[in-house]
Amino acid sequence: MKKILFFCFSAIYSMSSAQTELVFVFFKDKPNKAAFYANPLSELSQKSLNRRTTLGIPLNDQDAPIEPSYIQNIQNLGFIVTDYSKWLNGVAVNATSAQITTLQSQSYVSSVESFVKNNSGTVKPAPINKWDSFDTILNKNLTTFDYGSGSAQIDQINLRPLHLAGYTGTGISIAVIDTGFPTVDTGSAFARLWTNNQIKDGYDFVTKNANVYNPSLNNHGSIVLGAIGGYITNTFVGTAPDADFYLYRSENAAIEIPEEELYWIEAAEEADRKGVDIITTSLGYSIFDDSRYDYTYADMNGNTSFIARGSEIASNKGIFVLNAAGNSGMQTWHYITTPADNIKVFSVGAVDSSGNPSSFTSYGPNSAGMIKPDGSTRGTSAATVYDNSLSTASGTSIATPIAAGGVACLIQAFPTMNRELIATKLRQTASLFPSYNDRMGYGILNFGNFYTNTLNTSENTKKEKLTIFPNPAKNMIYIASDFEIVSLEVYDHLGRLIRQLSSQLFINIEDLTKGTYYLKIQGQYKSYYEKFIKI
Repeated sequence: MKKILFFCFSAIYSMSSAQTELVFVFFKDKPNKAAFYANPLSELSQKSLNRRTTLGIPLNDQDAPIEPSYIQNIQNLGFIVTDYSKWLNGVAVNATSAQITTLQSQSYVSSVESFVKNNSGTVKPAPINKWDSFDTILNKNLTTFDYGSGSAQIDQINLRPLHLAGYTGTGISIAVIDTGFPTVDTGSAFARLWTNNQIKDGYDFVTKNANVYNPSLNNHGSIVLGAIGGYITNTFVGTAPDADFYLYRSENAAIEIPEEELYWIEAAEEADRKGVDIITTSLGYSIFDDSRYDYTYADMNGNTSFIARGSEIASNKGIFVLNAAGNSGMQTWHYITTPADNIKVFSVGAVDSSGNPSSFTSYGPNSAGMIKPDGSTRGTSAATVYDNSLSTASGTSIATPIAAGGVACLIQAFPTMNRELIATKLRQTASLFPSYNDRMGYGILNFGNFYTNTLNTSENTKKEKLTIFPNPAKNMIYIASDFEIVSLEVYDHLGRLIRQLSSQLFINIEDLTKGTYYLKIQGQYKSYYEKFIKI
């Protein structure tokens, strides 16, 4: 399977012309870049500039816009230009061999690179099934609780401690780049996002319009968004329910064409322009409808594909980029797909409820020997929402947004931390580290351990002592601390607040049923959390 998507769908793509090929025309320079440096707000939002300032990332020529006269010159040569990249400084056109020679001779052109990987390719005559499936489960007989069906996958990556500490993604911006987002504007599962003004922007880079909610679009993007920001009262909570979202369509689900790599880069540039903190993408490329453009495993080296190069630039701008590793584990092509092959992209594999690799999750490493995926989360029968209902989904497509929500919570907790350091710490706190394997990377991500370890090693954090005992306990839990306790809260394993207490140093738990509980201890200046077991 060459794309990491869910809904069963297929189509045949016909080449517009057998004599032309998609090429990228690189321009030599940006003559008006001085004007950009004098007024960066002409191209980037203040939020984007703030991210760079916070992370110590200087502006460079990639941030400056393309010279418009160069685009006009290309059009004057008779080419239709619909897609271009300021980061790569050029435009994409379809050209014959003779036209490529003409392009290369232009004084403002530095080079022309074809997307073609083998000239003997043909248009595939039969439909190709490139989709996985998901099942919708209606909310008819569900117990009343908070995290609901999201509880297991949140606990598997130990994300609850950040939520209990107040880090739920508030103020963090996530760009979801995918197939489209039908029902996000109407479904009750997404209503909370609109009520709280958390949907900030949307654009369709395939058809060049703003309607990403068109009912005719594939709903893969909606399912992905649901895993992060979806919310159904007493039924489901996503991994970062309070984050802000930018919804961009780069993928035409009916066909597989190399232009989609450019659509993604354009979406990533817009995300950077708007100042997003995270890009999450559950798409991947290896095989196209026109096999001239097919990649080999050797091309999965992190810098061959255009989308891999674009994703690395996005990362260098201070955006944390996550991408699904792929769903090809049981196929002839069982490797990761691009841009998950890029060294700067945090690639996510899938596991089941027991923590074993999902049968479909793709194999690493990349062809340059880099360990891929970087880590894993729940991808087999994971919970999400769609329209008005709870759903389950399988694929690295769903594992990736689950991880992206966790990253949003971390960035909220540690906003000035270098993004590469966040990626490194995520690997170092995963379940297999320092070991790894080709399906899970460094293992199941552990956001709670990341959070705790970072707090414990921070030079700016006072080393306060806190102990709860006995644990496990039958009747009473006692608390010993060297700081003043303001309040206590007890949560059950589903995230329900079941007890709220004032500043005392003991809790009577005789009436609690046996199981796992979470204790939130509020100090004067910050919150602490501990897990205990009632026996």
